[in-house]
Amino acid sequence: MKSKACISADEYLRRIEKASNLITKAGLDALIANSNEADFANVRYFSGFWPLFEVGGVAIAANGKAALMVGPESEEFAHSWSPVNNIHRMREYRESADPQFPGGSFNAFSDVFESIGVKNPKKIGIAGWLVTSVDLYQSIQKAFPNAEIIKADNIVTELRQIKSEAEIACLKEAFRISELAVDAVLSRIKPGMTELQVVGIAQEAIYANGGEYEAHALYLFGGANTNNAISRPRYNIIEKGKIIQLNLGARYSGYSPSIGIPFCIGKMNARQKELVQFGLDAHFKTREWLKAGIVAGEVAKKFEAYFKEKGYAANYLYGPCHGLGMLEVEKPWIETTSEYKLQENMTFQIDTFVRDKEFGLRWETGCVIKENGIELLSDKISGIIEI
Repeated sequence: MKSKACISADEYLRRIEKASNLITKAGLDALIANSNEADFANVRYFSGFWPLFEVGGVAIAANGKAALMVGPESEEFAHSWSPVNNIHRMREYRESADPQFPGGSFNAFSDVFESIGVKNPKKIGIAGWLVTSVDLYQSIQKAFPNAEIIKADNIVTELRQIKSEAEIACLKEAFRISELAVDAVLSRIKPGMTELQVVGIAQEAIYANGGEYEAHALYLFGGANTNNAISRPRYNIIEKGKIIQLNLGARYSGYSPSIGIPFCIGKMNARQKELVQFGLDAHFKTREWLKAGIVAGEVAKKFEAYFKEKGYAANYLYGPCHGLGMLEVEKPWIETTSEYKLQENMTFQIDTFVRDKEFGLRWETGCVIKENGIELLSDKISGIIEI
């Protein structure tokens, strides 16, 4: 049954209003926030629209007016999803297979800007800089040859990093569904299955329990491949006695968490248990260090020092946290160079990755920053799991 947790039409419109204030503060005439199917967050954050095959964009003026820009095939689709009813069908937002749509009738960027009350802009910001194609960028330049175009991801980051109560409710529901997927995997996995078969168990549980999609590319793999910080499941066979790494997450109402657990079918050997336990200890230590008001980089420095202090410096790759929200990994990161202070209702994935010569492991879950600590979004991680 679908949860009542959701983002209301009013909340989407309030986000646009808040963005317009930051646009004015930055001295911009307008902001164009772009997204594609994989990194959908900017467009969905402002409009509720989730691009499929094609890309999408939201143009927001300093005066608070907004327009949704979609590809040639998505106009009706967008109207059914978005509380933003000023929608423009544009060739520039077509899919990467590059159909030409000869004879098609499309709007231009000049039409979009006119609809939001902007003529002859002097300065335009682009959010989603890394997903804005060369073709799309050049089209904006051609439409407004006298305008300065700048990277403006910081505007959207500032808005998205502090979560509303509705956003936190969506994340909690997403974690609830994710926990059911973890339970399904741990109860049904058997030696001889392929990694992909086990991921299928997780997908079944996600959709059966109210998830709208996988929160990220789900993975479960064993043996030496667990040393990969990023990887994918394959047709490899699940074996007893090998470390198995799962990272599963259900997307709900656009919010995308992950739960990461290393485990073993049968008993772990001494080195496996030692390193898995160290990773768990480092994960719990990170939880202790997080609270509102502290400089984020200090947490990362403590995390790195903990590896060195315990004799595991060679097993360190990165850590300890990254932002969580519409994407399972989003800004801000907590790194040794991070100078910002943690604030209440920021949300993070506590992501503890440890690697060795023959295997690796990750303990991962989500949290909300509070005045005196954190609120866990999932408490699935408690101890070493041997099935």
